[in-house]
Amino acid sequence: MRNPCNSLYIVYVSIVVAVLVLPEAVLAHGDVQPQAVDTTGLEPLGEEWREVNPYLGNARAIEIGKSAYTQNCARCHGLGAVSGGMSPDLRLLPKGAEGDEFYLPVTRKGVIRNDVTYMPAFEGIMSQEAMWTIRSWLETQHVAE
Repeated sequence: MRNPCNSLYIVYVSIVVAVLVLPEAVLAHGDVQPQAVDTTGLEPLGEEWREVNPYLGNARAIEIGKSAYTQNCARCHGLGAVSGGMSPDLRLLPKGAEGDEFYLPVTRKGVIRNDVTYMPAFEGIMSQEAMWTIRSWLETQHVAE
């Protein structure tokens, strides 16, 4: 009978656990690829980037933005935009043009510090329309500090 404390036995069990369990743990995190955002029904915004949200208060944009946020942003910023502390709580963004001024450049270009990506760049992955729908929904979640 083998001694369970045998180092070869421990290595064998570790390998079996890694092969059988770790792939499931990785898949449990979900699809981390950016998801497409269907902005059908909204006015196309063209090539030039708007400085302020053209969809502010637009019910269709808010509906699209809620879904787009859940699929693309919630994994880091939390469901319902309620941060768990690792990423900024987006409900605290200022409302209106002041919040737009912060939101759009960060969403477009991302945030990298000391060669570490804190926020991925979404320009070229997500359309301007999609970004503004998310901002439209975030406005409805705003809370004062």
